[in-house]
Amino acid sequence: MTLLLLNHTMSPLMVIDLHVHTTKGSSDSSLSPHDMVAEAKRLGLPGLCITEHDFSWDRHEFIDFARKHDLLLIRGIEVTTNMGHVLVFGLDNYVAGISDIRELRRVVDERDGFMITAHPFRGLHDPGQGRKPLIYKDSLSIPTSIEEAGLHPVFGLVDAVEVANGNTIDADNAYASSVGRSLGLGGTGGSDAHSINGLGQCFTVFEDDIRSEQEFIQALRSGRYYAAHGLRIGNIQPFPG
Repeated sequence: MTLLLLNHTMSPLMVIDLHVHTTKGSSDSSLSPHDMVAEAKRLGLPGLCITEHDFSWDRHEFIDFARKHDLLLIRGIEVTTNMGHVLVFGLDNYVAGISDIRELRRVVDERDGFMITAHPFRGLHDPGQGRKPLIYKDSLSIPTSIEEAGLHPVFGLVDAVEVANGNTIDADNAYASSVGRSLGLGGTGGSDAHSINGLGQCFTVFEDDIRSEQEFIQALRSGRYYAAHGLRIGNIQPFPG
């Protein structure tokens, strides 16, 4: 498995796109699993998390698919909840009732999994979208400061914050980064790719090599990672810089 970067101490860094959708389980995606793998190899991207919308690949089918490719492939789910979208790792399948984020938290804790609020402030600085961020869909007031934003209950229920999302404008991503830092939560990156052109737009750089789903979740818990972008133009940089 290829490692892309070296940090200042010359130890290897592992690069993983934590947020990818394919035609296998996301109806709004045009990215086939085959094309996903081919593009990741072209980019030199060694790790991918397949996070279909409210759907998980069958474990045995996923293992069989992963074994055919020289990539780290991790199974996840992007769960639609009453407090926005949440990337979940460690669940074997979608469980009834987890659209309530507090029930999701309970289920994930039972399975020693990990939860990341996805693109929490998408739409906050982009009035052209005509909607407010999904975490405020239940009539909660839009925040007027970083401190106020950090009071949203979602941040007390997740383990980390997606701060670099390839389908979200930089201002909204940077706001998520500021809120996450103010709360001491880790910040992850993922492309949210639904097409071949989106893959690898944003990603997460881990300070340790990762070779399995268990090691991946352990690495998330360790906090030894950061969000980044620039892979597609050959200039990898931490986000927001």
